[in-house]
Amino acid sequence: MKFLKPPIITLNFKCFLEATGDGAVRLSKIAEKVSNETGVSIVVCPQHTDLYRVASSVDIPVFSQHVDPITPGSWTGHILPEAVKAAGASGTLLNHSEFRLKLSDIEFALSRVNEVGLIALVCANNVRVASSLAYLKPWGVAVEPPELIGTGMAVSKVKPEVVSNAVSEVKGVSRDVLVFCGAGISTAEDAYIAFKLGVEGILLASAYVKAKDPESFLRSLCEASLKGLQR
Repeated sequence: MKFLKPPIITLNFKCFLEATGDGAVRLSKIAEKVSNETGVSIVVCPQHTDLYRVASSVDIPVFSQHVDPITPGSWTGHILPEAVKAAGASGTLLNHSEFRLKLSDIEFALSRVNEVGLIALVCANNVRVASSLAYLKPWGVAVEPPELIGTGMAVSKVKPEVVSNAVSEVKGVSRDVLVFCGAGISTAEDAYIAFKLGVEGILLASAYVKAKDPESFLRSLCEASLKGLQR
């Protein structure tokens, strides 16, 4: 796995048909190519059924979209951290607004993630939650106001104070926790502003998965992210 350093672009494939099966591999290979050519760290998050296939096809970090706060045993239908690791993933998303967890479950899931050698990007729906999550010391915290997800209205433009306040609060708890922002990131300008506001990574989904030209779109994000990081 390549060393992850800012700027970091995390691509969540969700359950979009365009990012299922062969589509997941295709989009991941595009991300790998762009990462290699721009030097920007790019993470892909395919569905669990595509994890092994994607991780076997590319040399960029692959994250699962979720793991359950469980230990090995009789848990039918759950996602075991050890299984995600065995499939080739190097990390996982946790607590996305579409799969929220209780704080106690996040804490236990993080202990399991650490135990098996994964890293976690934990999502927060507001600054207060982001600050609370920072005390658990995950690899990263991503602030994503749920009302903006998938709207094309970027949090970095519509609610810049959420981004800057999240950076301030999280870093006030731990300088080691990386700060990401998501929700509505859909243009190079959105990415540029986000990094200017102090984040170290961005998280997006449909804007990449459904782009008419995913490669050109991702290149524009990388260029903007690099410029924005030079704050």
